[in-house]
Amino acid sequence: MGSDTLMGTAERRGTPRAGGAHVPGHRNREADDRGFPAEEVGTRAREREVLAHERGHSVREQQYNRPLWVEEPARRRRLPDPVRTSAVRAVLLIAVTLIQAMVAFLCTMAGSWLAFPMVISGVVSTIAATWGALDVWVTRQVWNQRNGVVSMPSSTARALRRERRRVRRQARAAVRSQERIRRRGGAGQLSHS
Repeated sequence: MGSDTLMGTAERRGTPRAGGAHVPGHRNREADDRGFPAEEVGTRAREREVLAHERGHSVREQQYNRPLWVEEPARRRRLPDPVRTSAVRAVLLIAVTLIQAMVAFLCTMAGSWLAFPMVISGVVSTIAATWGALDVWVTRQVWNQRNGVVSMPSSTARALRRERRRVRRQARAAVRSQERIRRRGGAGQLSHS
């Protein structure tokens, strides 16, 4: 049998060509048995191939495209904003002080005229850096006293919360009384003709 004869037989039976596509114009017997048109069977086969390809591709992507790092929950809570601000200020002051101390030392070793002014400014910077470090500690203590856990009877946090609640209650009462006055004023108006 020639290749043309085999090809004609395959086309008549609806055998799929390479790539899974059916020959147009011919009906597939398997498709007829299930009640689906041949085109729909071919479309479903192509969809299955695409899904299998995507599934294999996604597995490969998961293997080779791992994230560079994994997010972990922080061990410590973030510092409150005022404390963070004072800590950053203190770190900057300490860094400038260290740089000035190094420059003063190098100028002294080189015998430069800049040595004396740098030593004086280094002393001033040391005082400022000490103040910055103390400011971090004081700011942290004040924040804990006002907003932290209320564990002491002398804590001002309890009094501040009580004051805030009282102000909120007064504001709500004022809004309610304004609404009441507005309703009474609207209902009590008489029309004069």
